[in-house]
Amino acid sequence: MDQPTFQSIEKAAERISNYTNKTPALSSSSINNMVGGELFFKCENFQKVGAFKFRGGCNAVFSLSDEQAAKGVATHSSGNHAQAIALAAKLRDIPAYIVMPENAPKVKVAAVEEYGAEITFSDSNQKSREETLRRVTEKTGAHFIHPYDNNDVIAGQGTAAMELISQVSDLDIIITPVGGGGLLSGTAIATKHLKPKIQVIGAEPELADDAYRSFKKGERIPLESTTTIADGLRTSLSDRTFSIIHSLVDDIVTVPEESIIRDMRRVWERMKIIIEPSCAVPVSAVFDKKIDVAGKKVGIIITGGNVDLSNLPW
Repeated sequence: MDQPTFQSIEKAAERISNYTNKTPALSSSSINNMVGGELFFKCENFQKVGAFKFRGGCNAVFSLSDEQAAKGVATHSSGNHAQAIALAAKLRDIPAYIVMPENAPKVKVAAVEEYGAEITFSDSNQKSREETLRRVTEKTGAHFIHPYDNNDVIAGQGTAAMELISQVSDLDIIITPVGGGGLLSGTAIATKHLKPKIQVIGAEPELADDAYRSFKKGERIPLESTTTIADGLRTSLSDRTFSIIHSLVDDIVTVPEESIIRDMRRVWERMKIIIEPSCAVPVSAVFDKKIDVAGKKVGIIITGGNVDLSNLPW
């Protein structure tokens, strides 16, 4: 199976540079004092559509030939990838057809509608998403862009780590959340090419620990179902992302739901920035001492800030 290379990440950075934000790497002295290390938050909550997913979605949409793009693009997503594809399609002036689970956060559904995409709702399980998407693509002829099992998407996501490494020198560790594995894969490819000594670690909810179990066992173990609050991490690795993660990532750790909620709130209060539950997962890995950060410089990719403010977990 072909995989993205560092060169494809470099090309992605060039391709999307006119459309994406270069997001800041922020730190908090109070949080650093609590953990005994220096944390640098790569704030993709300030990215277009409020999430890192715009990098991969934008790269995938603009990588298509005019012939491929003519009938539009389609995907299935609970939110951030949906928004990314919808906005990128709008920028390219092609139609977007998005399948969203019926329990997708309202804030994300509203944003997808605002970008002009056509939404079809499915049941919340993976099988229903894929079946609904198949019907949509058969009817429209739209080009399917997978949320993470796609080389152009993975390459686009890898640009966040490339940017972070250029912003903060001498990092010891980079931590990202892991759901389908697109971000962790892209991060690992970029990091191990640029700075092989930086440790790349994935963080995952205990209630959705398929990547952790797959990584430890050395074979892909799909997630059956989950109720984790981290709605962006409710997906399983693909064969492609598992292969990249298995060969390049240093470790994967898990954290409980109560830690995710605690640290989501902690970042809101200490740093005055809105982060989704998924972003709090790597923060919790540090606070729960699943990763030793004492005296180290640590990059954490804050993946998004699209939160339903009428339904906060505290």
